[in-house]
Amino acid sequence: MMALPGGRHLDSLPLPGQRLHLMQVDSVQRWMEDLKLMTECECMCVLQAKPISLDEDAQGDLILAGGPGPGDPLQLLLKRGWVISTELRRIGQKLAQDRWARVHSMSVRLTCHARSMVSEYSAVSRNSSQEMGQIEKLLMEKCSELSAVTERCLQVENEHVLKSMKACVSETLSTLGQHFSQLLELALTREVQALVRKIDTSDSIYTTEATTGNLFSLTQEGAPLCRIIAKVDGVLCLADILTDDSHSEATRAEAAAVVAQVTSPHLPFTQHLSSFLESMEEIVTALLKLCQEASSGEVFLLASAALANITFFDTMACEMLLQLNAIRVLLEACSDKQRVDTPYTRDQIVTILANMSVLEQCASDIIQENGVQLIMGMLSEKPRSGSPAEVAACERVQQKAAVTLARLSRDPDVAREAVRLSCMSRLIELCRSPSERNSSDAVLVACLAALRRLAGVCPEGLEDSDFQQLVQPRLVDSFLLCSNMEESFV
Repeated sequence: MMALPGGRHLDSLPLPGQRLHLMQVDSVQRWMEDLKLMTECECMCVLQAKPISLDEDAQGDLILAGGPGPGDPLQLLLKRGWVISTELRRIGQKLAQDRWARVHSMSVRLTCHARSMVSEYSAVSRNSSQEMGQIEKLLMEKCSELSAVTERCLQVENEHVLKSMKACVSETLSTLGQHFSQLLELALTREVQALVRKIDTSDSIYTTEATTGNLFSLTQEGAPLCRIIAKVDGVLCLADILTDDSHSEATRAEAAAVVAQVTSPHLPFTQHLSSFLESMEEIVTALLKLCQEASSGEVFLLASAALANITFFDTMACEMLLQLNAIRVLLEACSDKQRVDTPYTRDQIVTILANMSVLEQCASDIIQENGVQLIMGMLSEKPRSGSPAEVAACERVQQKAAVTLARLSRDPDVAREAVRLSCMSRLIELCRSPSERNSSDAVLVACLAALRRLAGVCPEGLEDSDFQQLVQPRLVDSFLLCSNMEESFV
């Protein structure tokens, strides 16, 4: 897996075991496919350092199989980058175990892969910048330094000398990794910029659709690529697609998917999204329209997910949605099984409602559209299957529904409507019965908070035992009481 600075791993490539299986299926065919990537590396390793042995690590070398397609700079960078980052990680592991023969042979192989990445990318890309040229030079110098110092370590027998040299190797490996990450980021940024420019300048709908699909594929590679897309203002070029009805619904949905990935609240960056504010109103309007006109549940899910993430990004988005009558649009969609029929989609809807509920004027819209009853229904969200993903989605729906109810119950009218609909009874059931909330602590805390908010407005809706156990104590004491309850307790 490949890691860029400040990002998560790229894990879209086959696992080592899968690659080994593919190679065993047809070894000659796999050898032909992998020849471009493996030949130089294997020759260098055998001639310079690699012993022929039954070392169990030799099987791990098969993770290097598989090369990029011709003329595809992005795939070349992603696959070569994955290989090199894997080698860096494995060298670090062998270094920690003082396995110097393996450290040296893998260092030689790493040098070969780095040289191949630089030369192959230069062959398929446009003229490199001066900055990239400098980092390429520094990278190759460190690769040579690593190979040389690890070769010297093979000749040293004195433990004290070897210990001091190990620190030097570790420092060289760390610096090499930094240069590699810098080079890879620069190259990927350059290629993503080319994709964004292609969308901006293209007059062909087909080209735009294909390039948008490429951008979406990149977001699946993880946080580093999402950050790069945001950095080069990729979201802004997608605004034009979202607001242009001449594009197909599928293309606009794919653009929404890219927006959803890049604006995810789980990503560790926001500074590159400042320019997004300039087009936020257009994007929010277009996404809400896509929700309203969606012909399938998948399209609605992508558009609503993008909206949900944007409401985390800036509260101004919540105000815009309120002005656009988003509550009515979303609540109407909940009764349309063609658009909303999974807990994943309801998770997006209740996320938007929870974030909008911080606005005081949201309460009147919720009451007007019978939203309290919908929220009550979400407190009873149940998975259709036992899959972990669906169970987790149901937990999120329950938790966010309780949070929304707690926030909206600042308004006495909402609180009274919730009591009338027996929301307090359902909240008590969720608190006291672990199976109703799948033993989720997050759901329990949210339900206790909502129950206390409602009890403050309508205390007569509670029995004495519920008040004494769930409302009167400190929140942490009620939490501990409920989290330790036996399943048979009612």
